[in-house]
Amino acid sequence: MSLAQVDPEIAGLIAAEERRQADTVKLIPSENYVSKAVLEATGTVLTNKYSEGYAGKRYYEGQQVIDQVETLAVERAKALFGVNHANVQPYSGSPANLAIYLAFLKPGDTVLGMGLPFGGHLTHGWSVSATGKWFNPVRYSVRQDTGRIDFDEVRSLALEHRPKLIFCGGTAIPRTIDFPAFAEIAREVGAVLAADIAHIAGLVAGGAHPSPVGHADVISTTTHKTLRGPRGAMLMADSDEHATALNKAVFPGLQGGPHNHTTAAIAVALKEASTDAFKAYAHQVVANAKALADELLARGFDLVSGGTDNHLILIDLTSKGVAGKPAAQALDRAGLETNYNSVPYDPRKPFDPSGIRIGTPSVTSRGMGEAEMRQIGAWMDEVVTALAKGDAEDVIARVHSEVSELTAGFPTPGL
Repeated sequence: MSLAQVDPEIAGLIAAEERRQADTVKLIPSENYVSKAVLEATGTVLTNKYSEGYAGKRYYEGQQVIDQVETLAVERAKALFGVNHANVQPYSGSPANLAIYLAFLKPGDTVLGMGLPFGGHLTHGWSVSATGKWFNPVRYSVRQDTGRIDFDEVRSLALEHRPKLIFCGGTAIPRTIDFPAFAEIAREVGAVLAADIAHIAGLVAGGAHPSPVGHADVISTTTHKTLRGPRGAMLMADSDEHATALNKAVFPGLQGGPHNHTTAAIAVALKEASTDAFKAYAHQVVANAKALADELLARGFDLVSGGTDNHLILIDLTSKGVAGKPAAQALDRAGLETNYNSVPYDPRKPFDPSGIRIGTPSVTSRGMGEAEMRQIGAWMDEVVTALAKGDAEDVIARVHSEVSELTAGFPTPGL
């Protein structure tokens, strides 16, 4: 029986979400549209199979097909990113990062990571995360005057605290990550350097952002976001020693059988990411982000670090007289989907911060270019300005109508 027959309520909600995704301008930088092929691979009978262990070394029989699926995903990851080893089994980005801790640290060991308010991730040692509770976290920040990482501070903290693990990368970093600079500091203090490229993996694969390969000891990434795959994760390394430690940390250290339907979809996404069309996509993501940033700057928005080098823009709305949460909610009602976000040195609380975070992966997947980015910037300005004046609903309704007209001309991949 079909989903609509078995559970019409869930089927209706899925249909409603499909309509919502088609009708809105998706600007959340961690979201994207997967292809029809990735969707098809995700919803297959591979979800029926349990496969504890790794290809050729399983604890269950009947792995003749699954081993081939996982091997394809691993080999494609190695080829795409130019690494010697890849593990495609982590369920998502946070478990993948937790595996790095299990592989190389003991509880109480010191980890140096970017603080969450400055663009880092929860799993880089933030206080509410298990990584901040079970280990000794030390955090670096960004300069208040430039919004960029101060490597003198990173080196000073590393020399003072001698961490065993250093994380670079994060979730709200609009500038190129200087992997060689982090690697030099890690070598100086004898730390393992982990590059978390979850946000920029697609840009790295497409040649639109420098690669951490050859600099970082370990690379973690999700497989969605700019990589346009399913919700999953990968861990990569060059040395046999690091790869062995990571494999043991993932299984049996943290999880049982991998999600084979996700593994297949990862393999499909990696194949897509190896094409010239994907390389063009990755570069267009950056071009679109720069165009959108320029439009926002011209309209008086305060962008953290003054702009972007990648797919992501972080906006401090303080000068506009509105906070991030009501701005994000108003923009959502106008069909412009963002997320409210803390900005560096934010005086407001995380659940009611000063900023919003936007990005261009999804709109670029729909085929939009610089002209559409300028229009999106204009709409954002109209909504935020009206919100600051206290009378935004008429503007929101008009903008939503105009957004719907735009999205009708740019079909959503896979839907």
